[in-house]
Amino acid sequence: MDRARHPFSGGTGGTTRRRLLQAGALAAVPGSLLATGRADARAAAVDYPSAQSVPASTSNYTASSRPSSYPIDHVIVHVTQETWADALAIFQNSAKQVSAHYVVRSADGHIAQCVREKNIAWHAGNWDYNTRSIGIEHEGWVDQPEYFTDALYEQSAALTASICARYGIPADREHIIGHVEVPGATHTDPGPYWDWTRYIRLVNSA
Repeated sequence: MDRARHPFSGGTGGTTRRRLLQAGALAAVPGSLLATGRADARAAAVDYPSAQSVPASTSNYTASSRPSSYPIDHVIVHVTQETWADALAIFQNSAKQVSAHYVVRSADGHIAQCVREKNIAWHAGNWDYNTRSIGIEHEGWVDQPEYFTDALYEQSAALTASICARYGIPADREHIIGHVEVPGATHTDPGPYWDWTRYIRLVNSA
């Protein structure tokens, strides 16, 4: 996880649901259509269908229009050094100046998307790598391999395979790298217990 301050930020949004309620308009809308609308809204909030949308603070990433603004050619693997919930809370804290696109939970491989892929998450500690990568955080600690569960490996690998397929990224160790491998990195994640051979095999078989 990269907690270095970065000088860029994004924007905000809003809702009109209160007006609809006040006008009584919802009474005339079938429940099935409302459910469909909610499902569509959830789908639109993520790039990976299996992910849960847990947006980071707009102060913690740079709004962009990738891949037209910057090519996406790397996936960077991180380890949170925090619990899953604490990592999400950090990304939602505007004072932290850090984020990643995804966070994978250890126990069951559940995935949260915190930053849309078109935007630039602040995860690599290197602006050039931030602009052209997708950052995936994994719940755990670099010296506690028990956090690297089968579910975490499998769900993360499926996510990485999807990213590689969508952006034409070769699914190899030159393009799927650890935070420690980013030039100028001061972090050691994912650490010596991360099984790269297994992970790349799972990515390629996903």
